[in-house]
Amino acid sequence: MEAMRRFINQLRAKSPWLLHFDCGSCNGCDIEILACLTPVYDVERFGIIHVGNPFHADLLLTSGTVNHRNKKVLANLYSQMPSPKIVVAIGACGLSGGIFREAYNVVGGIDKIIPVDVYVPGCPPKPEAIIDGVVLGLGKLQASQERSRERKEA
Repeated sequence: MEAMRRFINQLRAKSPWLLHFDCGSCNGCDIEILACLTPVYDVERFGIIHVGNPFHADLLLTSGTVNHRNKKVLANLYSQMPSPKIVVAIGACGLSGGIFREAYNVVGGIDKIIPVDVYVPGCPPKPEAIIDGVVLGLGKLQASQERSRERKEA
């Protein structure tokens, strides 16, 4: 049974599934995220598959400002993802609230609601920067899986 779990975790690190959630932005970051999925940038070469179901996702890409209306949705998506999971905050709005941070309805960056593993700054960040953030997240996902395996063996 333990060998099967190790095998599954190894596969998860090599073929992660990605969920994208826009908290409410100008769509500049979303256009750049979707550009990463096109053949020009081809994030799928890392084995990544874009899914719409949080129950299957390993990576959560988030963009936009968190407001009082969508903070519960973001927290629910995060809680529905299986562990280990990686969160990548994309764009100035996702990091701090961006130019909207002083608005009455803005809570702030994504890290005000859920823990963030990788930050990708920019307004909007280039697809290359987003891919770098995703690859950094994949490294953290693999390291997290190895740590959990070592804890179970000890």
